[in-house]
Amino acid sequence: MTDTNASLMHRRNAAVPRGVGQTHPIFVDRAENAKVWDVEGNEYLDFAGGIAVLNTGHLHPKVVAAVQEQLKKVSHTCFQVLAYEPYVALCEKLNQLVPGNFPKKTALFNSGSEAVENAVKIARAATQRAGVIAFTSAYHGRTMMTLSLTGKVAPYSAGMGLMPGGVFRALYPCELHGITVDDAIASVERVFKNDAQPGDIAAIILEPVQGEGGFYAAPKEFMVRLRKLCDDHGILLIADEVQSGAGRTGTFFAMEQMGVDADLVTFAKSIAGGFPLSGVTGRATVMDSVGAGGLGGTYAGNPLACAAALAVIEAFEEEKLLDRSKAVGEQLTAGLKAIAAKHKAIVDVRGLGAMIAVELGEDGDVHKPNGALASQIVVRAREKNLIMLSCGTYGNVLRILVPLTVSDEDLQRGISIIGECFDELA
Repeated sequence: MTDTNASLMHRRNAAVPRGVGQTHPIFVDRAENAKVWDVEGNEYLDFAGGIAVLNTGHLHPKVVAAVQEQLKKVSHTCFQVLAYEPYVALCEKLNQLVPGNFPKKTALFNSGSEAVENAVKIARAATQRAGVIAFTSAYHGRTMMTLSLTGKVAPYSAGMGLMPGGVFRALYPCELHGITVDDAIASVERVFKNDAQPGDIAAIILEPVQGEGGFYAAPKEFMVRLRKLCDDHGILLIADEVQSGAGRTGTFFAMEQMGVDADLVTFAKSIAGGFPLSGVTGRATVMDSVGAGGLGGTYAGNPLACAAALAVIEAFEEEKLLDRSKAVGEQLTAGLKAIAAKHKAIVDVRGLGAMIAVELGEDGDVHKPNGALASQIVVRAREKNLIMLSCGTYGNVLRILVPLTVSDEDLQRGISIIGECFDELA
């Protein structure tokens, strides 16, 4: 008997703990570019992209070919035992791609959380300080240290007790919700007055475009002022580009649009086209603050993942995917704003490049987040064979992370389905 989605869900529920969530009760059999097929043969258009992992689409031919070729040579040695050229080649590429007119070095890891954890380790070693300032609605991962940085308790750390200390929370600027750049900078200054003196703070970490928090982009003025504040106090600035990096915002890294450079940049998700890979790129002097053996991991910078990442970068260059990111973003924004014009429940359509979000409020009130409608839209879209995700502190933001390689026809079809869902539910 062939497994169905329902039978596999039954097996899953018996074998997998409930803490491992699942947005859609679907089991995928295969995928290609911006489409997936489930075990029952149903075809879906993928506007989730594995949560920002598939900017180059499912199974990009260049990625597949590169991994197949690498698999013929070696799959693992542990870079810290026996090194291999793809690791070095990728670090060289990232040192060029990460913005900043200064010498850089890169260390590779497995997941976004690992990258962030190691960025904090590096910052602490470089400054000989322990404190970190993070922001409201931030998402930096699910490990113990990154949960301290993440600005949302439920569901990520609910029931787990207090996370490690030494982390202080400032306000992320958001004009839509009445938090000005002045408010945000003042909240950092309040940390210095009320919680920890600047000399105790190793780093300030933020997402240039918040991911789980709702796709809010930091204003350039804020980034410039934050950079100056860090420089004045000898604090390192960490840009978490796990979700916004690898071309999602129309530049390879969102920081290229922020007017300043970070001291350390974390990346993961789409950098390797679906293979587990992350890393930290930063000022060479800062990166060298950790002694030999202090960074790494058994699987960190796996040869297959490095080969995949090099292929992703090549695809961006040859297929002009940064231009495509901007074009996809423009089409999405235009289509979604047309839907918003008909539906009061949509209080904002925003984004940078192809990192696009739709925020929902009850009766058009931005101060009354409508998470229930967002959930209903996600379910109805699935019923129409479109896979979507929500996000935001209140779960009231629809986020679109469609592969940049999507065809115009499929992109417009997805927009049309979203419009139908609002016509039926809003």
